Amino acid sequence: MATIEDGDKKYSTLLNEIETGQIKIPQFQRQFVWDLGLSARLIDSILKGYPIGTFIYWRTNERLRSVRNVGNIHLPDPKEGEFVNYVLDGQQRITSLFAALKGEIIERENGKKEDYSNIYIDLTANDDESIAIIDIIGKEENSVIKLTDLLFKKALEIYNYYPEEFHENIDRYKGIIQAYQFKGIDLKDAEIDIATEVFTRLNVGGKDLSLFEIMVAKTYDPSRNFDLYDKFQELLEALEPAKYNTISSANMLQFISLLISKECKRKVILRLDKKEFIDKWDDAVKAIKSAVEFFRSYGIPVSKLLPYNTLIVPFAYFFHHHPNNPTGEKLKLLIDFFWRVSIGFRYSSSVESKLVQDIDKIDKILNEEHPRYEWSVDYSSDFIKEKGYFATGRSFIKAILCLYAKHRPKSFDNHLDVNIDNSWLKIATSKNYHHFFPKSYMRKNQPQWESSQVNHIANITIVDDFLNKNKIRAKAPSDYMKVFQTQNEFLNETMETHMINDLETFGIWDDDYTKFFEKRIEAISVELKRYIIPQRSNEPLEYYEDHEYQEENEL
Repeated sequence: MATIEDGDKKYSTLLNEIETGQIKIPQFQRQFVWDLGLSARLIDSILKGYPIGTFIYWRTNERLRSVRNVGNIHLPDPKEGEFVNYVLDGQQRITSLFAALKGEIIERENGKKEDYSNIYIDLTANDDESIAIIDIIGKEENSVIKLTDLLFKKALEIYNYYPEEFHENIDRYKGIIQAYQFKGIDLKDAEIDIATEVFTRLNVGGKDLSLFEIMVAKTYDPSRNFDLYDKFQELLEALEPAKYNTISSANMLQFISLLISKECKRKVILRLDKKEFIDKWDDAVKAIKSAVEFFRSYGIPVSKLLPYNTLIVPFAYFFHHHPNNPTGEKLKLLIDFFWRVSIGFRYSSSVESKLVQDIDKIDKILNEEHPRYEWSVDYSSDFIKEKGYFATGRSFIKAILCLYAKHRPKSFDNHLDVNIDNSWLKIATSKNYHHFFPKSYMRKNQPQWESSQVNHIANITIVDDFLNKNKIRAKAPSDYMKVFQTQNEFLNETMETHMINDLETFGIWDDDYTKFFEKRIEAISVELKRYIIPQRSNEPLEYYEDHEYQEENEL
């Protein structure tokens, strides 16, 4: 159980613990931002006997990931087995103190350097004036002394240089600093989740720590060369050629937790054993890569098209237990699972608990058993018509975009594959999302149609950027399609890759949006029906909830 102990330190003790690596700044602290002026004011407060606040330390023998030394000044690591005091509150003050008292040069992230030896003590200052200053213009040379000289030069050397009238102040100011009691509290025997919760509450104006930031700190193990941050970056780099480098760190943590404990709530992840976590990492990475390869081979070429990022978790779980590609009944059941999650708004809320339930379903699929689904799915034309408003963040829309991508869409003008890339699929206004009946054309020529009916997934095709900007623009479908008909001898086959199955019956040559809209929705409905295996019971336990936008990870 965590305990609170007195952490007060004298000047010499504070400096010694910093210099020997016993006081460290944990990775989750923000960068040192105090400038020379603020540091001088802190020294001024000490010289006037003012309280400067309490330092709060997390005292532990754990070793955290890539801990910054105080002020990014290179200092030794503590000895193995020794306690370390990680600063939870007071980083700016303690860094300012060390830099000022030692006269260090601090280099900022932008490369700018500040010399903290340029803090001076004004030996002529009255009590109501600043004693510690940085501006000495107009001051007599022997009326100010550098703080570092005050503390570290021999008294005789100082006395020989400064007039006798200042000797008393020199001794007094040096004595005040050396005798100053720096108030502190030690949080001892606390788990890392408690320490980071204390940090978060103390830093109420800052951003809460993410679970990943905490786990990076907790799982750091130099003896095994394991750095979670670096390992996850390596995974993303490995997935970049496959265009699946947008998977989230939260999903990776959920997956490893499920492998170890069959649970994935935040509090469970925080209590995972470090050794078990590290032991599972390589197997987890291998399973993630297998899941990605499955999605790509199934026709989903980029991660941005996945209806939910979280889908990577149950599929990686499958491939952890089934390294080979599924065939036969397993494959049908796995595809059924994918579409039920994707169009059933499955991970729009309560993701952690639903993942646990769905791992049980994957276990059944591994045994070629039909899972029992407690949510319903609707792929009827009426439902697609009602829920098809085009917004790229919506899971239902992304599911239908997956359908489009599975057909490997060809370019209208030359029947070559359309390049689908994550960077092009972030927003609905991307030039790769083409409204087959352009919105500006519809506003001008068929204003009776509502915006929600025109900006609809049934009116979307995936094309290349050049085609959209330069050849289609705001033209009527009959106009631009007649041009493509002269350029592309495979135009009928091309349009089939866009789920426009018959140019003659889809109303294209007559610019008949009613006919096109109904036919495209029907084609989507028929295609979805192919992948859903009917439930073997009467009715599901509950109907889905309609959430408009993709889930936010709950971790």
